[in-house]
Amino acid sequence: MRLAKYLAHAGVASRRAAEDIIRAGRVVVDGQTVLDPARDVGDHHQVMVDGEALGGVESRVVYALNKPRGVVSTARDTHGRPTVVELVARPDRRLYPVGRLDADSTGLILLTNDGELAHRLTHPSFELARTYRARVAGPLLREPALQRLRDGIRLDDGLTAPAVVRRLGPHELEITLREGRNHQVRRMCGAVGHPVRALTRIRFGPLELGDLKVGAYRRLGGPDVARLRDAVWNNRAP
Repeated sequence: MRLAKYLAHAGVASRRAAEDIIRAGRVVVDGQTVLDPARDVGDHHQVMVDGEALGGVESRVVYALNKPRGVVSTARDTHGRPTVVELVARPDRRLYPVGRLDADSTGLILLTNDGELAHRLTHPSFELARTYRARVAGPLLREPALQRLRDGIRLDDGLTAPAVVRRLGPHELEITLREGRNHQVRRMCGAVGHPVRALTRIRFGPLELGDLKVGAYRRLGGPDVARLRDAVWNNRAP
């Protein structure tokens, strides 16, 4: 197994972050510092990260969490703000978030120690759909603004991909995206004159938020994990 993948499966970090950790010289294999993320390793090797020995590949888990407002979508926060990882009572495993939401947004976010799955769920080449419900300000929502969102909005980082948009009420809409730019829904709605006042992610790929209460979480069972894997495993690879 590639070293970066081994670290990801051991719950150290996502695969991409694991590659950075290796290149920074923080990983030692059998007493030697390794800088190549592609180095082949297995459970017969002694792998250490920052001087701490890894116990091998953990059993993999995935949690669905309804993120509250004011909680950040990181494993740690340098400013002392509460994080999504702190809401899940699993101190025996390192979890990291999949699919970030900004601090002011709420809704469905996943946490896992499966680095390969996390990589595939978030890599833009897989175009995994995410659906949001937005309450907006400005005038009443009209078809021209909705159509602009469907066609794509030119933002400072380029034209957005076409979106699926439904009007739910005079100041409420549902939007499904297949790309994950920073604050994308907020920027798109602002560009058509409807600043977002509240934003909730209600679907991540094949999973729905459902009746999961704000701040609550659940461990995904086999069928849900299989649906996530099916959504990205047979798709094009990065």
